[in-house]
Amino acid sequence: MGIFDKIKQGLKKTVQFFNTDIRDLFKQQGRLVDETFLEELFEKLVKTDMGVAASREIVDEVRTQQRGRVVEMDAIIEVIKSKLKTLMQQPMSPITFAEKAPTVVMMCGVNGSGKTTSIAKLTSQFIADGKKVVLGAADTFRAAAVEQLTVWASRLGAEIVTGQSGSDPASVAHKTVSRAVEINADIAIIDTAGRLQTQKNLMNELGKIRRVMNKLIPEAPHEVILVLDATTGQNGISQAKHFTEAVQCTGLLLAKLDGTAKGGVAVAIRKQMGLPVKYVGVGESADDLIIFDSDNFVDAMFETSENKKQH
Repeated sequence: MGIFDKIKQGLKKTVQFFNTDIRDLFKQQGRLVDETFLEELFEKLVKTDMGVAASREIVDEVRTQQRGRVVEMDAIIEVIKSKLKTLMQQPMSPITFAEKAPTVVMMCGVNGSGKTTSIAKLTSQFIADGKKVVLGAADTFRAAAVEQLTVWASRLGAEIVTGQSGSDPASVAHKTVSRAVEINADIAIIDTAGRLQTQKNLMNELGKIRRVMNKLIPEAPHEVILVLDATTGQNGISQAKHFTEAVQCTGLLLAKLDGTAKGGVAVAIRKQMGLPVKYVGVGESADDLIIFDSDNFVDAMFETSENKKQH
């Protein structure tokens, strides 16, 4: 399966939503683009969780280009796609590697966002590229998280640094970076405990983890990736805001995209936060974590059986 097909598969529920809901606006042949139509279109777009601001911009674009005309669905889809591509525009930017190894990547997110699994997928890809990886199990409060990461490390061939249960997560992060320097690793990935963005003391703890690594390597962490569960939709914006305030996130990993019709949340976060989406998770295997490509993403959102053959 090619990358485009994987994105399309991952966005299946969003695609179904667009195809049925937008098609519903065109029950008869052609439809007059008037204010009633534009209001209905706005409501449909908001349902994908792309946010009020982005939905309004798209509707304004449709109004500018098509108001007063009787149009077919395809004409409206083209305007929506074109505007979405503009809103989503970003360079394809996976991990930015440090000039001098190790590159330190800090992963954060709320409980159950898919963080540990995403770390395993990233590690698998880095190791397949011939890179030496050290994992830091800085989620010291959940024995199961340490266990899970240890199993993954053993399976994938990465080294892992752990601490005593309940010990200071910052000390584990410090040990991990030290170990990565010592063995000339290419990458150190630090797993942190899931926390709600409203838990101020735990958010402060993330800041401490960041500062400790920064003392060892002034530029570290080189990447702070927020793992967002795509199924949470608009709540992801609040998470992105609070985590970025606490630890200056550099990008997003959108997990579980295959489980939701709310694929539009990527649009909302990109528009409101300006943070690049670095990876999207569209399935269970390591290959199902793919580098985000905004044009592919938008095309896949509107993929139908009729236009499939163009790809």
